[in-house]
Amino acid sequence: MAFNITAVKTSSNGAWQGDNPLNFAFPLLIIQTALIIAVSRSLAILFKPLRQPKVIAEIVGGILLGPSALGRNTEYMDRIFPTWSMPILESVASIGLLFFLFLVGLELDLSSIRRSGKRAFGIAVAGITLPFLGGVGVAFAIRNTLYTAVDRPGYAEFLVFMGVALSITAFPVLARILAELKLLTTQIGETAMAAAAFNDVAAWILLALAVALAGNGEGGGEKKSPLVSLWVLLSGVGFVAFMLVVIRPGMKWVAKRGSPENDVVRESYVCLTLAGVMVSGFATDLIGIHSIFGAFVFGLTIPKDGEFGQRLIERIEDFVSGLLLPLYFATSGLKTDVAKIRGAVSWGMLGLVVVTACVGKIVGTFAVAVMVKVPAREALTLGFLMNTKGLVELIVLNIGKEKKVLNDETFAILVLMALFTTFITTPTVMAIYKPARSTHRKLKDLSASEDSTKEELRILACLHGPANVSSLISVIESIRTTKMLQLKLFVMHLMELTERSSSIIMVQKARKNGFPFVQRYRHGECHSNVIGGFQAYRQLGRVAVRPITAVSPLHTMHEDICHMAETKRVTMIILPFHKRWNVDHGQDHHRHQDGGDGNVPENVGHGWRLVNQRVLKNAPCSVAVLVDRGLGSIEAQSSRVDESNVVERVCVIFFGGPDDREALELAGRMAEHPAVKVTVIRFLVRETLSSNAVTLRPAPSKCKEKNYAFLTTNVDPEKEKELDEGALEEFKSKWKEMVEYKEKEPNNIIEETLSIGQSQDFDLIVVGRGRLPSAEVAALAERQAEHPELGPIGDVLASSINHIIPSILVVQQHNKAHVEEMTVSKIVNESSLNINGDTNV
Repeated sequence: MAFNITAVKTSSNGAWQGDNPLNFAFPLLIIQTALIIAVSRSLAILFKPLRQPKVIAEIVGGILLGPSALGRNTEYMDRIFPTWSMPILESVASIGLLFFLFLVGLELDLSSIRRSGKRAFGIAVAGITLPFLGGVGVAFAIRNTLYTAVDRPGYAEFLVFMGVALSITAFPVLARILAELKLLTTQIGETAMAAAAFNDVAAWILLALAVALAGNGEGGGEKKSPLVSLWVLLSGVGFVAFMLVVIRPGMKWVAKRGSPENDVVRESYVCLTLAGVMVSGFATDLIGIHSIFGAFVFGLTIPKDGEFGQRLIERIEDFVSGLLLPLYFATSGLKTDVAKIRGAVSWGMLGLVVVTACVGKIVGTFAVAVMVKVPAREALTLGFLMNTKGLVELIVLNIGKEKKVLNDETFAILVLMALFTTFITTPTVMAIYKPARSTHRKLKDLSASEDSTKEELRILACLHGPANVSSLISVIESIRTTKMLQLKLFVMHLMELTERSSSIIMVQKARKNGFPFVQRYRHGECHSNVIGGFQAYRQLGRVAVRPITAVSPLHTMHEDICHMAETKRVTMIILPFHKRWNVDHGQDHHRHQDGGDGNVPENVGHGWRLVNQRVLKNAPCSVAVLVDRGLGSIEAQSSRVDESNVVERVCVIFFGGPDDREALELAGRMAEHPAVKVTVIRFLVRETLSSNAVTLRPAPSKCKEKNYAFLTTNVDPEKEKELDEGALEEFKSKWKEMVEYKEKEPNNIIEETLSIGQSQDFDLIVVGRGRLPSAEVAALAERQAEHPELGPIGDVLASSINHIIPSILVVQQHNKAHVEEMTVSKIVNESSLNINGDTNV
């Protein structure tokens, strides 16, 4: 049934009155949108194990819904995607595209491009020039082969469109791929992102040139006066100059006035900015350049270093990227008819285009990277990373088709090329790039070194947000000694990377000197409220502080943490526990004995608990988990640093084993601090337990979350006892004048441990995780665990029902020999020892 687009009504009267909703614009748009979202999201789930960017699923979804697959059924196409409905669908999708390009401009920090240096610029130039020249060569072959004399476009616009299509690197897609592959914090990530940013700017300039040359697409560019293209280009240059010279200062004023007060962004400034996107788009469309160019340039004018841009994106990003943008890329797939590629010549052209695009980009990037002394493996990896197409490529192709520069067959060939080059990026980079692993360290390594006074203690402290700052500063300050040993602190702000592309703006916000995201302090400013306390702490001149931002999905966050620990050669990682007790900082937190508000924990989510568990399992150094119950405050820390009469009371509970020895080593460093009072309480083995071993057996798989994990390695109990005694003797000989040492032989270690935790005698209790437990700790294996990753003693002290007052620091020593853990449950008492399968302690 044929429809006149001017006669189509917006909404129907309903099925009860005889109307078919699919014959009306708005109901049909709802069905099309729902279908596209459902298919693209389903494909995204299927492609997730391959770590493919979401744009791949959206384009493939459009191809499946379009004439290449389901669209072969003409009844389906006439009913769901009729010809009259496509302008409406594309108009809605184009609004999403307009705002998406605004977000891309907002993400692109021109100052970071200027700072990235000649290396990235050289790589970008080579990565554009060689494939562009290759594209020009391919354009001659395609124009003479796949076009008839009637529909053949002008040489100039076709050559430029083909060159741009083959030379583009998609900055937004590359940023997400690098984040997924854990390469953002590497030198190769810094170079790739800077080069892609150069490439992006060049691509938009070339695209503006191509659009100006193409005109309106009627009859090709040859029938149009060359002066028209010149006027379009000059007007475009004038528009960019006006935006950067006049509008940019104005947007700085708007961003300053619109910055959040009490976490609220002024609505009027948000509306003004969104209107500016539309007006800028209209201005470039009026000039004769595509409207998206105006939105992109307007995005460049928004300040990158304030809260306004980020809050603005949070307002619009979900709706744009989650709903409207998939429509745009799906419409690209709907326009792609693979059946148009017919015959050996057409398929040969597809192969030629793919080979030219890949070889030009990879070889050009590789050659220049090697010339600037990048290792060959990294240079090849850079080549494949720069070969990423995706989003921007599809925009260029759609504009080319809209301007009638690309016919259906050429459009299909280039869409498949973009899909292929983007699809191979992740698996190829994973296969090629293998970053070197560094040495593994623990606290004892520093003490055992020949010249320990000149060694530098490096600590990686992780935090979720401002709530973790005061407690982490308190722990770090207690570890900081007054001796020659220097302390370097890396503060890693952990931020979850979601599917929202505005997560990438967090990367831009965190980056002040290119990747890796090691922030620098400039002009005494603090660039993040999370790092504010650490800046004040750093300015005291006692500790070198380097803030870092990790932006990653939760299921791979541990890789970022472990990688940073390796590259920065840290000795200990400090992790925040996934629960935090909302108690008042200062002295009042000792009063919460009755449960009250002090024992209602704030849970940041199970995903963060899994991050801690994976770090504990894979860390290349020792790890400590901090269970915060209001340890210190920023004000208290400032006074504590300068006033020796302020004392932090620390208790170390020692049972034995490598983890407890590492906790004891940490206590020795705390004992050096004049404002920290350390008490060591050693629990002795009772006579009845010393003659019997506790036999442990692997727990059923379904119970692993409720049982403790011990190391599956054969140990000599006599040697372990000898190591324990040696560590204690060394500790007492070094610190006997500065610490209080007690020994206890309890009848019930849980009751004795709880009595320490429920007293008001300490601010912080330090315990080992106990993965090679003593007999009395192993006897707790039958106890149902609430937090098994903390070990038996740490779990007892971290429980929310035991009314514990002090904060808890659970320490795990790194040892390359102790790699495998097994969840266990207690069986009986025997008198043998074999930790493998059945486990006797």
